[in-house]
Amino acid sequence: MPRTHIAPILLCALGIFGTALAQTPKDVRAVAKGGTSTIPTVAQYLNSSAVDTRVEVIKQLIAIGGKDTIDPLIRGTKDVDAEVQIRATDGLVNFYLPGYVKQGLGSSVIKAGNSIRAKFSDSNDQMIEAFVVVRPEVVAALATVVRNGATLDAKANACRAVGILRGQGALLDLIDALRTKDNRVMYESLIAMQKIRDPEAGPRVVYLLRDLDDKVQSAAIETVGLLRAKDALPGLRNILSSPRNKVAERSALASLALMPEPQDRNVLKSYLSAKDDKNRAAAAEGLGRAGEPADKPVIEQAWKDEQKMLPRLGAAFGLVMQGDVSVSEEAPLRYLMNTLNSSAYRDVALAYLVEAARRADVRQALYQPLEQGTRDEKTRLCRVLAASGDAGSIAALEKASRDADAEVAKEGFNALRTLRSRVTP
Repeated sequence: MPRTHIAPILLCALGIFGTALAQTPKDVRAVAKGGTSTIPTVAQYLNSSAVDTRVEVIKQLIAIGGKDTIDPLIRGTKDVDAEVQIRATDGLVNFYLPGYVKQGLGSSVIKAGNSIRAKFSDSNDQMIEAFVVVRPEVVAALATVVRNGATLDAKANACRAVGILRGQGALLDLIDALRTKDNRVMYESLIAMQKIRDPEAGPRVVYLLRDLDDKVQSAAIETVGLLRAKDALPGLRNILSSPRNKVAERSALASLALMPEPQDRNVLKSYLSAKDDKNRAAAAEGLGRAGEPADKPVIEQAWKDEQKMLPRLGAAFGLVMQGDVSVSEEAPLRYLMNTLNSSAYRDVALAYLVEAARRADVRQALYQPLEQGTRDEKTRLCRVLAASGDAGSIAALEKASRDADAEVAKEGFNALRTLRSRVTP
């Protein structure tokens, strides 16, 4: 028999007999060199009884890439070994967010006897674009790992993955994950809820406002604020009256400022003169959201007197929320837009503009600067309208998608896709 026919016969035997043949990581790598066409054969090695071989399968599937790897990676999340689960989870995220595997939990896995150790990265702010559609089977697979992962690390990693993919379908599993009482799992679950932004989850987090772990408590406080969980207001007020530490106080004030009630206005005013820059910023933005016209002079005074950037941005936002939508050179709204050029504070200004642009008068005021601003202003105003625009914003983004600057045009095109995915029936 010609030597050229031997390999196909062996591969066929592998597909039929599963683990009958010797299977090593080296075998997997050799087969995977064939690229996309070898995906079904590479996936067969998931039948191996050797963990190292199954781990190599996941690595090679990720390296090959493409939509045909999704089903084998989903299968990998069902493996009994934690490392296989973790790497398969990262691989699924990587399909929708290319490059993720280089910084996911799997990239830090270290063998320690019969167990593994891994270090979570501190950065947890990644999310796919809103227009990206994730297959329901992917979210369901990750939800299963959140519930039944081989280790707590595997569960926590799956929570993080669900957040990155905005996995609404796994929300109940994230809520149940809070019962693990493992600080890492609880923290990752809370951050995922923040990314999904379903207000239904807010009341289910309130009981964690007094959690004994500072990091979990802070995340819970932030979560109830972002999800506008009014049920949490009494707890937030209690924390402010007797905070465990400065971090808890700052987080509680920031969350209270996201959903203030009339009775909170005096508390917010008292923080306008706080030593902490972030507290002064939260106080000013909270008064803006409260929308009481009588408070506008107080915010204006803070805007004029404030020397620090963060609280001045908070005061600018507060005035915009109070109805000051002028785009003249010295106006608060113009100040927020100008700050989009600042590498240090552009994200703060962007968040304020995204929220403010939910108002029709603010959106209308942004259309002209979108045409005339700097590159940084234009690209970020595209993101603002992608998140907060309405059908009336489509024309402005269509124009941005044809901008002479290629970077602006690309951002405009992506923003247009996102906006249409939100407003088109």
